[in-house]
Amino acid sequence: MTSTNTLENNINMLQQYIEYFPDFPKPGILYKDILSLLSHSDGIKLLEIILKQISDQLRGKVDCIAMLETRGYIFAPILALHLNVPCIPVAKKGNLPGPVIEMSYVLEYGEDILTVQLNSIIKGQKIFIVDDFLATGGTLEAATKLLQKAGGEVVQGLVLMEKLELEGRKRLNFPMISLMSE
Repeated sequence: MTSTNTLENNINMLQQYIEYFPDFPKPGILYKDILSLLSHSDGIKLLEIILKQISDQLRGKVDCIAMLETRGYIFAPILALHLNVPCIPVAKKGNLPGPVIEMSYVLEYGEDILTVQLNSIIKGQKIFIVDDFLATGGTLEAATKLLQKAGGEVVQGLVLMEKLELEGRKRLNFPMISLMSE
């Protein structure tokens, strides 16, 4: 495993660290656990190399990284370090201190509210948004609207895993990088 491999080769190598759980969370589902790569030091290092390669492509194009609670908090700071830009937490209501901007949105199973701290975005900032999983796109769409409401512009995004059959990408008006799909 070296940083001289192409981004595509490194992403393919990442697959070996993904664990599969049949019938989770319900019968008939084969769950791909992307967080299992964190239990392998080589998997963490490979992910860091991949995120550095992605950072190299983003350099000069983004002003900050928006990280979606909770798993986005794990991966976004690595990108931010390589780009020397700040991270902006996007969290569910009640999880961020101080004055916040809110955005409610509808989920498959109900309604929720996302928040971002009022002073975390400078008007016109170009934002790269990070989450772990893209399914229907509802959460990423709501987070994007929230960041726009706060004055930012989401220019691109990253997820570790995307469930292609749900076509969540169609709800987003910016390019997405997906490291793996199912």
